[in-house]
Amino acid sequence: MIFWLVSYVAFGFVAPSRVPKLRSVLVQESPERGTNVLGGELECCCADVRGTGVGTGFWRDGHCSTGKADEGRHTVCVVATDEFLAFSRAVGNDLSTPRPEFLFPGLKSGDLWCLCAARWEQARRAGVAPQVYLRATHEKTLQHTSLDHLREAALDLNESDREVDRLNSLREEAMRAAGLH
Repeated sequence: MIFWLVSYVAFGFVAPSRVPKLRSVLVQESPERGTNVLGGELECCCADVRGTGVGTGFWRDGHCSTGKADEGRHTVCVVATDEFLAFSRAVGNDLSTPRPEFLFPGLKSGDLWCLCAARWEQARRAGVAPQVYLRATHEKTLQHTSLDHLREAALDLNESDREVDRLNSLREEAMRAAGLH
């Protein structure tokens, strides 16, 4: 992360005066890497958007992890589409325009990005929700939408179902070992 800040300053994308504020927000709090919506380990969504050196997620580490500083809950791993980007712009959140001061490269159709859970749900209700990767979507997303809705938009549904089966087997095994089953 510090490399990105130094690179962005060196190439003039971020004013040196902004670096301490960015670094303090990005480094002060550790992200809650946590669990995905299936109950497994949260996988990486995208660690390098279009070769920019910038990862997705609130902490730009490639994961849709969250924490206290992430008020928008950037927890849904999506594949951006032109239709969704136009919708987002129309409702006041232009995700296409680069914002180097926030280490944001601007999105294009096909980019993977950690989207705010409430925005995804808003787009779903409008019929323009982008597809998602469940294994890279944080469990806190379920505070804003249902797993069924996410599954309807899932690109990794088969892999996700196998992961749920694996986790269920591990739970059953642990219950038997503990004499609870």
